[in-house]
Amino acid sequence: MGVLRSLIFLLSFQLLHMAKGSMVWLNESGYEDLVVAINPSVPEDANIILNTMVRTYASNYLFEATKHRFFFKSVKIILPKTWKKNSTYSRLKTESYNKADIIIADPYLKYGDDPYTLQYGGCAMKGRYIHFTPNFLLDSSLLKVYGDRGRVFVHEWAHLRWGVFDEYNYNAPFYVSENARVEATRCSAGVTGKPILQNCIGNQCATRECQYDGQLYEAGCVFVPDLNQNSKNSIMYMQYLPSVVEFCDKNTHNYEAPNMQNKMCNYKSTWEVIMESDDFRNSSVVTGLAPPFETTFQLLQTQDRAVSLVLDVSGSMLSYNRITNLRTAAEVFLIQIIEVGSRVGIVTFESTAYEKSPLIQITSIATRQRLVQNLPTTAGGGTNICAGIEKGLQIITTAIGTTYGSEIVLLTDGEDSSMSVCREKVRESGAIIHTIALGPLAARELEEFSNITGGLQLYAVDVDVPSKLVEAFSEITTGSGDISEQSIQLESKDQEVNSLGWINNSVTIDKTVGNDTFFVFSWSRTQPFFFVRDPKGKEYGSSDFTVDSSNLKTARLSINGTAEVGDWHYYIQNVDTIVQTLSVTVTSRAASSDVSPVILQAYMERTNTAPYPVVVYAEVSQNFLPVLGATVIATIEKDNAAAVTLPLFDSGTGADMTKNDGIYSGYFTSVSGDGRYSLKVSAQGRNQTVRLGRRQNRALYVPGYIENGKIQMNAPRPELADEEILANLESFSRTSTSSIKLDNTGSLLQGLPPCKITDLDAYIENETIVLTWTAPGGDLDSGKADHYIIKSGADLLSLRDEFDNATSVDSFHLIPQEAGSTETLKFKPENLIIENGTIIYIAMRAVDDTNLTSDTSNIAKATWFIPPKVSVPTDDEDNTSDGVGDGINITLIVAVVAGCVVLVCIIVSSTVCILQNQKKRRDPAIRM
Repeated sequence: MGVLRSLIFLLSFQLLHMAKGSMVWLNESGYEDLVVAINPSVPEDANIILNTMVRTYASNYLFEATKHRFFFKSVKIILPKTWKKNSTYSRLKTESYNKADIIIADPYLKYGDDPYTLQYGGCAMKGRYIHFTPNFLLDSSLLKVYGDRGRVFVHEWAHLRWGVFDEYNYNAPFYVSENARVEATRCSAGVTGKPILQNCIGNQCATRECQYDGQLYEAGCVFVPDLNQNSKNSIMYMQYLPSVVEFCDKNTHNYEAPNMQNKMCNYKSTWEVIMESDDFRNSSVVTGLAPPFETTFQLLQTQDRAVSLVLDVSGSMLSYNRITNLRTAAEVFLIQIIEVGSRVGIVTFESTAYEKSPLIQITSIATRQRLVQNLPTTAGGGTNICAGIEKGLQIITTAIGTTYGSEIVLLTDGEDSSMSVCREKVRESGAIIHTIALGPLAARELEEFSNITGGLQLYAVDVDVPSKLVEAFSEITTGSGDISEQSIQLESKDQEVNSLGWINNSVTIDKTVGNDTFFVFSWSRTQPFFFVRDPKGKEYGSSDFTVDSSNLKTARLSINGTAEVGDWHYYIQNVDTIVQTLSVTVTSRAASSDVSPVILQAYMERTNTAPYPVVVYAEVSQNFLPVLGATVIATIEKDNAAAVTLPLFDSGTGADMTKNDGIYSGYFTSVSGDGRYSLKVSAQGRNQTVRLGRRQNRALYVPGYIENGKIQMNAPRPELADEEILANLESFSRTSTSSIKLDNTGSLLQGLPPCKITDLDAYIENETIVLTWTAPGGDLDSGKADHYIIKSGADLLSLRDEFDNATSVDSFHLIPQEAGSTETLKFKPENLIIENGTIIYIAMRAVDDTNLTSDTSNIAKATWFIPPKVSVPTDDEDNTSDGVGDGINITLIVAVVAGCVVLVCIIVSSTVCILQNQKKRRDPAIRM
C-alpha cells in the first residue's frame, strides 16, 4: 500500500479543501473531517506503513503561513472496496468519493502528474476538489519540480478553501513593468532570479540568458529563481523555495503581474482575500509556535450500496398523474440505474409507513423485477415523512446491522410540519438522505435533511409524463468513484405532440458507452406508434419493447450486448385524436472499464457578490480532462412558470470564469420568485469540434534554480502533442440534472446590471490605442448594454479605486452590440506623447437602459517599449553555449510597421545591420 502510505505521509506532511458537499468544518482554528478518497482504479500496495501518520509538516506549514490561525486537525481516508478488507478500517458514514475534498487518481494522459484544484467560480468562491496522482505521491524525483508535497498541498488548499488563484502564468511568464523593465510574472516582485533559455539536443542541454524578441524575451524563456532568497512570499507563486512561508499581502503584492490572482480578485493580494473569508472571521490567532493538536487519521473503506426507497403515497399523489409517474421513475431506477451488488428495499408512507420490500441484493434482472413488483400503484391518506424515514432506516438495520454508509431516497409532494421531530435521529444515523421534491408544495424542510447528511437535493416539476422524475432518479448513482459502474443518462426530453404528429430525433452512442443501453418511451394518454433504428439500419418496433401490465403508459427497449456506435434514430407518432405529451429517456453504461466515458455534471449556485445572481455550471470531462467545443444547453423549470432555455459557454467571459477549462457557464436571469428550480443540461459533441483540454490551476512546474551562481535546470516540463489530446474523443450525447432552492430573490426581480467585462485588451498601434472586448448584456450576459464608460490613467490602482475621477475616453459614438459580440474601439490619448516606456491603463463599465452599471472591467495595459541595449553571453560564461563570439554588444531597435510588424535592426559592433521582420510580440499583461 505504497500509495496509501505516501498519501498519509503527504497529508500529515500536507493536508487539504472543500468540494461540493464537503463536510469539512472549522473547530477552533482546526480543520476537521477532511476527506481524501482513492479512486478504485488505483492498485493496492501491501507495503503500507501507518506510522507515517505522525508527521505534521503540512499542518505546521499552514499554521505558519496563516500567522498561527489555521491547522489540520482530522482527516478521513476512503479506501476503495476493491482493496483487501481489514478489521481496522471503519465503515463509511456520510462520506463518499463523490464528495471528497481530495481525490487520488491516475491521470488520463501521460505526463499528467500536475497537482491541481478544480475551481468553478470567481474570487473567494470555494473549489470543488484537489486532484493528486499516485505518481505525485510516490515519485521522489517530482520533489525537484514541484517542491515539498506539504507545501504543494497548502498551495492547493488555498485554491480550494479560500478561492484564491495562482500568481504565476504559464502563458505570460514575463511582462513590461511600470519602470520600463521586463519582469517575471511573480509575487512578490522581490523574488530574485534570471531569465534563462535552455536548448536541448537529445540528452545534451545548454543554457544561456534570454534575449529580447520584440517587447519581451524570446519564446521558450523561463524565469529561474535563486534558491536562496530573502523574500518570504508567496505560497501561491513558488512554494518550492525554502524561504517562502507566507502569502503575498497588501504590502508585498505585485499588482502589475498578469496572473489569475490579479484578474480574478481585482488586483487584491491572496492574504487580503483570505482575511475576508468566513474562516478568518470565525477564527482567532492561536498562541504557541506550533498547532495545539497533531493531525489524526481514520481509515474508511467503501462498501456495496444499501438503499431504501422511501416513497410518498399520500392522497395528494393522486393528482397530476404523480403516483403513475413515481412508479415509472422508480422502475427506471431499479431496472437501469442501481448498480449490481447493491441492496435495495422499498418503504411507502402516508400517515403511517409500510415495508413493501426488505433489502434485496441486486444480482440479476430477476431480482430487479421482484423489487419492481413491490412499487406502489395507489395513494391515499396524510403525510408523515418521519415515519417513512424511520421505517427506511429500520429495514436497512435489519439487513446489514447498521445504518452507517447507507442511503435513503426520500420522495414526497407534501408538507409535514413535524419533520423536525426526527432531525437528530437523521443526523446520528450516519445515513445519506437524497431528497426528491415533487411539485410546488413539497416540504420546505427537505433540503435540510440532505444538507446535514451530504445527500443530493433534487426537484421535479409536475408534468403528465414521468421524464422529470426519471431525470431526478437518474442522478442517484454510486458515490464510489467507479465510473464504469454508473448509469449515464444520454437523452431525456418530453414534448407535447399534436394528433398524428411525430417526434423524430437521434441520440449518439459513442464508443465509451453502450453496455446496458435502454430506451424508455412514455405517454400521457394513448400508446403511440414508435420504432428505433440503429446506426446499421436495424429497426426495433413496438414488439421489441416491454410494457408492464401494471404500468400501461411506458415501454422499455433493452439493447442486448454492447450497443452499436453511432447515431440511433427514434421515431414516435401520436396516434391519439388530440394532443398528448410524449417523453424519451435513454441510458447506458461504460462499454469497458479500460476507457472512461465522457461525463456531464450540472450545478447551480448563487454568487457571493451583489446582486447575487444565479450561475448555471456544466462540467464536461473525460477522466479528469476538460472536454472542449461541446454544445451545451441548460433548461431551468419551476412549477407555474415557463421553462427557460439558455446556452452555456466556456469562453472566459460573462458568467464563465476561465476559458477552455471544460466548465460551461451562464447567468440565469429569468428568476420568478422564491422557491425551487430544476436544472437539466444537455451536452452534445461532434467529431469536428470536440477535443480534450488541459486542466488549469495547476501547481507550478519549477524549471530549475540558481545556487551559488550556478544554474541547475530540471528536465523541461513535458508537453502533450495535439494528437495525444485529441485521442479517444468523438461525438457524444449526455444529460444531467440538478436543482436549487432560492430565497430572498427580491434583488433579482428588480433588474440586473450588465455583467463585468473580463477580457478587455489594449495595445498601441501607430500612436493609437486599440481596445477589444466581448460585449456584455443589458441584464448580465443577456441582451445588450445601452452605452459604455471608458477611462484611462497612468496608475493601475488609482484607476481601480478612483474610476469616476479618471480621464474619460470618448466612446459616445460606440453603440453596444448583443452580448457575446466582439467590440473594438480605437482612440488617440489626449495630452499623452507615446514614447519609449509609455504605459497606459484602460478600464470600462457597461450601463443598461435603466442606468444600472456593471462592475469595473479588468484593467487592460498598453505598452510602448523599446528593449535596452543587451550583451550576448559568451561561451566562457558558466552554463552557456550560444555560439556567439566573445564580447559582442548587440543593440535592438524596435518599431511598429503598418500596425502588425516589428522591425528589428540588430547592430553588431557598428558596422553590420541585419533587418528581420517578425510578428509583433506584445506585453501579455494587456490580456489580463
